Amino acid sequence: MEIGCGDGALLAQLHGMAGVLDGFELSAPAAALARRAVPGARRIEAYDGEHVPAEDGAYDLAILSHVLEHVPVPLPLLAEAGRVAPWVLVEVPLERNRSAARPAKRAEAARIGHLHAFDRADVHALVAAAGLRMEAELTDPLPYPHHAFFAATAPARAGAAAKWAVRAAAHRLAPRAAERLFTVHYAALTRRRDPTMCG
Repeated sequence: MEIGCGDGALLAQLHGMAGVLDGFELSAPAAALARRAVPGARRIEAYDGEHVPAEDGAYDLAILSHVLEHVPVPLPLLAEAGRVAPWVLVEVPLERNRSAARPAKRAEAARIGHLHAFDRADVHALVAAAGLRMEAELTDPLPYPHHAFFAATAPARAGAAAKWAVRAAAHRLAPRAAERLFTVHYAALTRRRDPTMCG
């Protein structure tokens, strides 16, 4: 089950990997798009952004992919994910770093609705406060297509390639130091601390 499923792109990628796919989305028009994108889903619908309309432990896995940075108060939503599933996968950009602290970068993050700039410690604290524990973590220094997305000319594409190469190398050699210098994608697989307890 995905909370904040948007237009269904992630659920569509998961089609065939799970017996049941459900999605909940704040935007009713986006939920309608997701229903068309994932015809095999059992249930995709708009919800109030706070309470997932499902019983305690209704799912094996809840996914929050690029959602928590957009939520005014992330903790209740993360706890809600832990209520409906014993396993919760969280994905956020780690934006508490030198590069992302520049005024132009903060303005761009605000423009796309990022209300929080997380680092790894922030996510760990949220996970613990939500009654979850860390099981696995993964970081990625943003792939070349991300850096080249708006690169319309050959020099711009060359610059994007150089930026990607430097960041990928820095992340490979010293991933924790890289997190303090520039934004990386971060995913955490978490589990409810007491699987017999819900809510």
